[in-house]
Amino acid sequence: MRNVFTIAGKELRSYFTSPVAYVLLASYLALAGYFFYALLLAFNQTLQIYSMMRNPEMLSRFNLNQMVIAPLLHNLAVLLIFIVPAITMRMFPEEKRSGTYELLLTSPIRVGEIVLGKFLGGLVLVLLMVALSGLFGVLLRAYGNPELPMMLVGYLGLALMATVFLALGTLISSFTDNVVIGYVGALFALLVLYTIGWLGETVQGVSGNLIRYVSITDHFQELTKGIVDTRDLVYFVTLVVVGLFLTQRSVESVRWR
Repeated sequence: MRNVFTIAGKELRSYFTSPVAYVLLASYLALAGYFFYALLLAFNQTLQIYSMMRNPEMLSRFNLNQMVIAPLLHNLAVLLIFIVPAITMRMFPEEKRSGTYELLLTSPIRVGEIVLGKFLGGLVLVLLMVALSGLFGVLLRAYGNPELPMMLVGYLGLALMATVFLALGTLISSFTDNVVIGYVGALFALLVLYTIGWLGETVQGVSGNLIRYVSITDHFQELTKGIVDTRDLVYFVTLVVVGLFLTQRSVESVRWR
């Protein structure tokens, strides 16, 4: 594992020794803060309207988790679709352009260690983003009364989704030596994975069920409701494992050419 952590550390340092990590973190948190403020403002305005109407039945239905946290997590997931490819696009193309890719492949390091190291380096940055966005949940907990277990499960779902995005972005990155192609390819793949569930709503039968199962949004939505289902966890883990396995095979195909 020492080789894995060495590569992961090198990958992580490459993000923070350039403006990449800081720009991505700042952009993500700025947009996340905007979404949080807009959702909270809409919640407060609606709450005031129904309070003036003195409708206790409607007031009892107001829930911070459903009206603020769940929409916020979905918005953050959309942000990650655009941000994660910017993290993965440099993983392998940068090595190929600088000429260190061949040196890395001919070194006494297994391909699996190379792939896992690069993935873990990017994962630290991605999970840092998710953790920092958790500050909004802390604020709600300090000044409101959200359901803590539901909120924690929702953020777990966001972390799992971000991990899947990173695994697929790493796979796309291994196919090319061009950072632009790496970004656009990963962005396209993530958009398809995120929106394919819309197609499943119009298709009936076995095909519709299969499309809905492949859709990452259906599994993520269950977690935002605070529901932990092993089928959803297996789905996320399977995508990560398959993505890393295919990345290893892609890199190995270059090594033995």
